[in-house]
Amino acid sequence: MEKWSPRTDLALESALIAAEQNSGPMDGIISKEEEKENTLVTTVTINEEGERITGKRPGLYVTVESPDLRGTDSSRHAAISRVTAEEIRLFIETAGLSKDATCLVAGLGNDHVTPDSLGPRVTDRLIVTSHLFKLHPEHVQKGYRPVSAISPGVMGTTGIETGDILLGLIEREQPDFLIVVDALASRSIERLNATIQMTDTGIQPGAGIGNRRKEISRRTAGIPVIAIGIPTVIDAATLTRDAVELVMDHLEEKSGQADAEWKRSFLGNVGLLNEEEKRQLIHDVLSPAGLNMIVTPKEADTFIHGAAAVVASALNEALHDRPPEETRSFFAG
Repeated sequence: MEKWSPRTDLALESALIAAEQNSGPMDGIISKEEEKENTLVTTVTINEEGERITGKRPGLYVTVESPDLRGTDSSRHAAISRVTAEEIRLFIETAGLSKDATCLVAGLGNDHVTPDSLGPRVTDRLIVTSHLFKLHPEHVQKGYRPVSAISPGVMGTTGIETGDILLGLIEREQPDFLIVVDALASRSIERLNATIQMTDTGIQPGAGIGNRRKEISRRTAGIPVIAIGIPTVIDAATLTRDAVELVMDHLEEKSGQADAEWKRSFLGNVGLLNEEEKRQLIHDVLSPAGLNMIVTPKEADTFIHGAAAVVASALNEALHDRPPEETRSFFAG
């Protein structure tokens, strides 16, 4: 059977998988957690050794986590957006970019497929100003920077690699830096629709679901690239494994028992398998039958609406040095 490999775009999850497989923290991976406005912020730094272990490119990965991102509480969405904006600013400053550096934002994905529509919906809400700087610079208020945006679509509808479209646009417009926004894949239902990842390593669209497209990074684009994404899908094998664990945790809590004989009484010998063995078993059962689907929650429409507002507001606040009321997008409520 094919060895099970978790589908995830999150460096945080890749680091956790590496730690699980090696019974502890690994050289080449540095992780730090802090809380801001009741929101967990995790910074993962990966070097060349960490790349070999996790498969993630060397660089900085920042993850903002809150289950409130799934909800419709506008005050919590605003708080998560502020935290995200602060982290985006740090990426911009670390890249050595000035406050008037020109930015191109690319919303990747398919606007006709809800869980893949995050990128286009974010660009729809951005404050774009590049045309004003070119046509009417005298009317641009202090604090705004030149920002342009594009939703290049997907190769299935354009017939062109997304990376090629962006590289051609960069060559023509010559922005100082690029921000790409895309939907991601997760290996945990707890992080699904509850996590925002930012990284300075760029992005490889489709990597999390095994459909790798051309890499978009500083190496390929020639300018700093900041990638922002939210996991909106998960594979069925991972979902099934997590569901089994949630059921077992619930039964343990109700019964107060967790010994081997008790686990065997509910799931037979399967109950005694470790997490890796359970994932492999489920993968081996589902994959040959063509049932290891990529799935998304039924509330995807509502979530994408709110998440796009959170990310767009964070970008508007981070890119433009203007009062929050001028840059805030509409939050779901």
